[in-house]
Amino acid sequence: FPPAVFPLSCVVQNYSWGKVGLQSEVAKLVASGDPLVQIQPDQPYAELWMGTHPRGDALIRDNRIPQKTLGQWIADNPACLGAKVKDAFQGHLPFLFKVLSVNTALSVQAHPNKELAAKLHAQFPEHYPDANHKPEMAIALTPFEAMCGFRPVEEIVSFLQSKGGGGGMVRPRGGYGGHGVGMVAMVPWDGVWGGDGGPLPWDREGGPAPLGWGLVWGWWPCSLGMGSGVGMRAVLSWGGFGVWMGAVPPWDGFGLWMGAVLSWDCVEVMACSDNTVRAGLTPKFIDVLTLCEMLNYTPAPSSSKILLAAQSQLDPHVYLYDPPVPDFTIMRIEIPASIKLYLISAMDSASILLVIQGTAVGTSTAAASEMSLRRGSVLFVSANESISLHLSSPDGMLLFRACCLL
Repeated sequence: FPPAVFPLSCVVQNYSWGKVGLQSEVAKLVASGDPLVQIQPDQPYAELWMGTHPRGDALIRDNRIPQKTLGQWIADNPACLGAKVKDAFQGHLPFLFKVLSVNTALSVQAHPNKELAAKLHAQFPEHYPDANHKPEMAIALTPFEAMCGFRPVEEIVSFLQSKGGGGGMVRPRGGYGGHGVGMVAMVPWDGVWGGDGGPLPWDREGGPAPLGWGLVWGWWPCSLGMGSGVGMRAVLSWGGFGVWMGAVPPWDGFGLWMGAVLSWDCVEVMACSDNTVRAGLTPKFIDVLTLCEMLNYTPAPSSSKILLAAQSQLDPHVYLYDPPVPDFTIMRIEIPASIKLYLISAMDSASILLVIQGTAVGTSTAAASEMSLRRGSVLFVSANESISLHLSSPDGMLLFRACCLL
């Protein structure tokens, strides 16, 4: 039988907003996981993709396996997904696992549901490269702030009026599905500056700006989307906390959001898709009309966007982030230094394991040989396979495991 547990070499995306060189957590993980990799000091290392997406299909680092990529291997061995996952997702790995290292504000964005994704992909495949939805969850490795979802109307109006912008920036408009933000829904994109390219109204008044505004203005002066923070809800997250952009029918991607703090890192998991609808703060394709039409404008507290980990009842070292979608779950595994032998338990789902901290030798009957695990190592683990870790790190280990728990 071919090995069913094996190491992966994963694809790096060099988006311009990423941290450069070894300032990037992505670059540091890649360099530690494979000492032969050369990191370019002036190159951005924004995202590490761990999965089977066509734009970033992971390479298999086991010369006993004839398939070159994880996607090819799963296509030839679909039982590795687990019976439920294989049937539910037509023989495909349903999630894309990532690490992000962010150095500037992310775009103002939302993600389509399956119906809209199929429509956008058919009409504009060059901008929307697949037909899948893209709910996602980010778990902080370092503290960060984000703007996600909408404030109540009263808060938005009060803020604008306090900065002298209430009359010129808030105009009634219908057509937003009765979600209670009709008069403010257009603020982020409807010519907040009157086209003059000048400072924002609160800059003129000299008062405090919305969350992260000095940083964002420095990166994207006068960009479409700069006004987004007027109406958006601030969310704070720090190590181990998750921010959820989730599924509220009929909007899978209702959580309009942007990152607003210089220099942050997170692990992220999403449905296996690269569909993003953007409205500003980006040189990429901007589709304001689609974004405005797809959003759920119902105001919600920031706590509704935070997903706390639940400690496993079966293993006190495992913390579960389980969002209300079937496509993915993340486990944070914290192994203390006092433990020298630890079992990564089998489950009825394929999973991808990422080492953030620590060293160990992994053994598995499905691997056929020992595996050296260190910071940056990535393993694919077939369904119903376990791994014994023989720890050699004096500081224990920190791992994240992406899977699909149906």
